[in-house]
Amino acid sequence: MKTALMVAEKPSLASSLANILSNGRSSSRKSMNSACPVHEWSGTLFGEPVIFKMTSVCGHVMTLDFNSKFNNWDKVDPEELFSCPTEKKEASPKLRIPAMLASEARGVDFLILWLDCDKEGENICFEVIDAVKSTMKRSGEMNRIWRAKFSAITAKDIKGAMEKLDFPNRNEAMSVDARQELDLRIGCSFTRFQTKYFQGKYGDLDSSLISYGPCQTPTLGFCVQRHDEIRRFKPEPYWVIQVTIQSKDGQDVVLNWEKGRCFERDASNSLLQSLKKQQIATVISITQQEKSKQRPLALNSVELMRAASTGLGMGPHHAMQLAERLYTQGYISYPRTETSHYSDNFELLPAMRTLQKSNEWGQEIRQVLNNGLTRPRNGKDCGDHPPITPTMLASRNELDGDSWKLYDFIVRHFIATVSKDCRYYSKTVTFKIGSETFTYNWRTLIDAGFTAITPWKALPKNELAVNFERDEKLNIKDARLTDHMTSPPGYLTESELISMMEKHGIGTDASIPVHINNISQRNYVTVATGRRLVPTNLGIVLVHGYQKIDKQLVEPTMRSTIEDQLNLIAKGEANYDRVLRQTIEAFRQKYLYFVKSIEAMDSLFEVSFTTLAASGKALSRCGKCRRYMKLIIAKPSRLHCSHCDETYNLPQNGNIRIYKELKCPLDDFELVTWSTGNKGRSYPLCPYCYNQPAFRDMKKHSGCNLCLHPTCPQGFYVNGIASCLQCDNGVLVLDPSSGPKWKVGCNKCDVIFHLFEDAHKITVEESKECDCGAQLLKIEYKEERTRLPRDLIEMTGCLFCCEDFGYLVEKFRAQASKPVFNSRQGRGKAKHKGKGKPKPPKDKMAQLASYFV
Repeated sequence: MKTALMVAEKPSLASSLANILSNGRSSSRKSMNSACPVHEWSGTLFGEPVIFKMTSVCGHVMTLDFNSKFNNWDKVDPEELFSCPTEKKEASPKLRIPAMLASEARGVDFLILWLDCDKEGENICFEVIDAVKSTMKRSGEMNRIWRAKFSAITAKDIKGAMEKLDFPNRNEAMSVDARQELDLRIGCSFTRFQTKYFQGKYGDLDSSLISYGPCQTPTLGFCVQRHDEIRRFKPEPYWVIQVTIQSKDGQDVVLNWEKGRCFERDASNSLLQSLKKQQIATVISITQQEKSKQRPLALNSVELMRAASTGLGMGPHHAMQLAERLYTQGYISYPRTETSHYSDNFELLPAMRTLQKSNEWGQEIRQVLNNGLTRPRNGKDCGDHPPITPTMLASRNELDGDSWKLYDFIVRHFIATVSKDCRYYSKTVTFKIGSETFTYNWRTLIDAGFTAITPWKALPKNELAVNFERDEKLNIKDARLTDHMTSPPGYLTESELISMMEKHGIGTDASIPVHINNISQRNYVTVATGRRLVPTNLGIVLVHGYQKIDKQLVEPTMRSTIEDQLNLIAKGEANYDRVLRQTIEAFRQKYLYFVKSIEAMDSLFEVSFTTLAASGKALSRCGKCRRYMKLIIAKPSRLHCSHCDETYNLPQNGNIRIYKELKCPLDDFELVTWSTGNKGRSYPLCPYCYNQPAFRDMKKHSGCNLCLHPTCPQGFYVNGIASCLQCDNGVLVLDPSSGPKWKVGCNKCDVIFHLFEDAHKITVEESKECDCGAQLLKIEYKEERTRLPRDLIEMTGCLFCCEDFGYLVEKFRAQASKPVFNSRQGRGKAKHKGKGKPKPPKDKMAQLASYFV
């Protein structure tokens, strides 16, 4: 019997698809990486019996990067990044996705790809194909590789997609490849240069990366443009005449001055004085007009993000993450779409009937069904996916708070699109007082229509309706002059920024929230009340600097032109290599001019930021000049010696302190300690060795817990205890700086032991080893603080095997975030104590493993 391998984008999606396609009859097993289960069942394909296997990837299988030698910031000129070789690397090496796919594809006859139906999904299709083509049967035959296209995780959509299998689109995949390469080369070259240049001069930038991006920077430009408009705004005084009359029912009615406002005080006062001579306001006309408020268009990604930010208080990045989760759970259709128009064959009625069972909107839905569905408005059909709609009924108990808010909005918006327009009367009464004209307006609801289900769009309920008659004369109760000042526009809201990005073609429905999130994460803007984006000093100076050197670097037209070219590649109307070559060369020329003109931007930084020499506070001595180096606390944390004009990087996201004024035996630099708190990782380090490793097998950004010095009291050889059972190649190392709250931590992963609190001294016994392979520890307490059994003040034993130590040892995972260097450190083949990694005998394995439960 033939076999077909199916691949979805996420494990949860694979499970849902398998359940639908097998009618709930699939069996499941683990794959070789355990992260992506495999679901199996029997069925038919093209009229013949087939065994189906459904598994998944976890997003992109591969990622684009430079060859390893070009990832060294210190040795590579950023200009080389425009032309240096690139390579595809595994996006998640620990998951071994390519190997898992190749294993599952061994001997299969067909490959059916169930990736997301957008350009990124097409790109992942070909990543999967590349991973399995060596193990499939006759993989070169494209009629054995199929693409399923669907927009919702419902039985109808999924089974319909299975009946209309298509081929993957290589042109769309290539457009993604082109975007990835352009963003990598352009972003990294500018980012590396300006990060090194400005972080080497200023100490209070408070950003670990001074990044540039072809989409990110124009996005920031919009925010700074609004900031500049606010700063340039000059408020002007103006005056408004406010008249209050009394109706025949005794109600006070405030009238609106037809002229609106006056910018001349004397003229305003003159008008007021003439009005005060009048006692009567005469009704000269009454008009009534029926108006309507249109129901909304079908929901697309941009409108969803705007509404989530404005109405739900959610950032666009968070909102889209929630929407994707709702999609994979089967509650809504595919959330990344530009289309706001229901196709003629879109089945609205079944969806409404599914939702009418709800206690939340059931009554409103039944009313809409009884009145008959209103034909939805004609929106924009972009030919990608249908609009975002609910596909399954959910209750508040099934979803968490934010997920429910978003789902509730999507449902209400969907119902609103097939409801009637909101109809109301708009009434205007016009009054004459002397030579001046005033009006009074109010609205009266005729039919709430769609606003019954979307109350946030309803008419205000506090409008005062008053009955007036033509030629009626009413007493003037008060006439006064109110003074005001013109006000500047507010900072851009996320919703406004999304609209501007969409208008100028900056990013896609999938990438827009990512770009907005990036400028916030990089400390270029802060999110203020009302989700308004306020540029920081760094963001403002960057944009103004680009404008001084090359305005196109920050203008939206540059990126929208690139997007147009990428879309032509996706349509097969532009040559991939030519677009790539021309765009890279254009930005290389801009980069060279930018580097040549960097002093123009630097002049703005000089005014706004503090130099390294004037920043920070004295902490530890330099091993070269013996003068104190200053600790720069603002991101990225580092030490700066103003005498030597040298800067030394430090581990991030932790506290740095001097370590007993001890010196490194190799270079005389005073040691410091890095810690993420009592329940986090910690270790001592030499600032010089951390940046310039002294040993060939020692990786850059290594602390003393990875140092290969054979006799240093702080080093790996003196303080190493045993192999870590939780990770490969990790060794448990005593942190000699952690007392009196002593810690032993793995030098590769986040396993930590708290042990022997208040001990006076802990020593790793170099020449004494337990039968399990671990080095023995010598514990010393002062008599009045001992916690050892029988009030002993000294004891030697094994951390794992000594029963007397059990209640004094606590093991857990570090709670603080891992340092940024963690993934790059210590991949050498250093051997513990010169004897290789301790390997406990089998009869001790269970006892050691019990600490890791």
